[in-house]
Amino acid sequence: MIDIQQTAPKTVVLNKKDIRKLSLPEIKDFLVQQGEQAFRSKQIYEWLWKKSAHSFDQMTNLSVSLRQKLGDHFVINAVSVDKKQVSSDGTIKSAFRLFDTHLVEGVLIPADDRMTACVSSQVGCSLTCKFCATGYMERKRNLEASEIYDQVVHIRNQAEGQYNTPLTNIVYMGMGEPLLNYANVLQSVEHITSPDGLNMSPRRITVSTAGIAKMIKKLGDDQVKFNLALSLHAANDVKRNQIMPINESNSLVALKEALQYFYKKTVTRVTYEYIVFYNFNDTIDDARELYEFTKHTPCKVNIIEYNPIAEASFVNTSEDSLSKFAAYLENKGVIVNVRRSRGKDIDAACGQLAGKS
Repeated sequence: MIDIQQTAPKTVVLNKKDIRKLSLPEIKDFLVQQGEQAFRSKQIYEWLWKKSAHSFDQMTNLSVSLRQKLGDHFVINAVSVDKKQVSSDGTIKSAFRLFDTHLVEGVLIPADDRMTACVSSQVGCSLTCKFCATGYMERKRNLEASEIYDQVVHIRNQAEGQYNTPLTNIVYMGMGEPLLNYANVLQSVEHITSPDGLNMSPRRITVSTAGIAKMIKKLGDDQVKFNLALSLHAANDVKRNQIMPINESNSLVALKEALQYFYKKTVTRVTYEYIVFYNFNDTIDDARELYEFTKHTPCKVNIIEYNPIAEASFVNTSEDSLSKFAAYLENKGVIVNVRRSRGKDIDAACGQLAGKS
């Protein structure tokens, strides 16, 4: 395994294309045009996606002249770790520097039974969810598939280097809305799960969305193999509109229909994420509304502890209210997990990523 931890990002060369935007057949075509042997394309592709090379000089089974040709025509716009913070609970937050100097954040969340990478899909976000730090940022751009992939490789190396444990799970729950970067997200999953890439199981990957109905349906049409999570946080339109403006154009009725369509196409159980805010969505009536919304497809509910941010005045609910809320759902037969915050002391917990490391 190549350690890319300290690899610096390349200087942007405007007339050179990032080679990781090329497919295997396109690399093969380039080699043939250059008078090189076509089989070298598989070696190059393996260096890029299985060995995670960030430099042509690392491709030591290629001739020096071929490596020079690659460098003359292409760049590898690698992601580097700009800053790393370790929480008192072992969570590691990384600020990742992109080739154009933008920052995104990713998190390694260690637990007894798993090692989870939380990765970003956009620089900033356009959805303006009122409880999320990223929602108060401007969306600068989508991440390339290779930039999402690089986050996973860096975090995998941290898991193995810091904890001597392999990475087991990936969640697309960092900065940005994954379904507004659909093509790159799906391509990144392909590189992460392919035998020609990192060879991780798609069932170990969860993509989280704030709720874009037509794109949820597209996931169904594409018959994706990974898991889908919906950030719900309120199960009536009035309350959800207040905290998640995306709901005004993607109502709960539309989302329910899209999720039923997704399940019919994929037979994959949906996860609902629900932050319980004090005196807003934490009553038994709220729990009943949540149950009514979730009962239409097989699912589970993750109740998430709220993590305060400077931009918002929300407060986490009391332990008593949380327990009663969860108990109501469990008594209805809903699978419920209560997720406690990790990495709160370094602003690495859910909703706290803001690219300010």
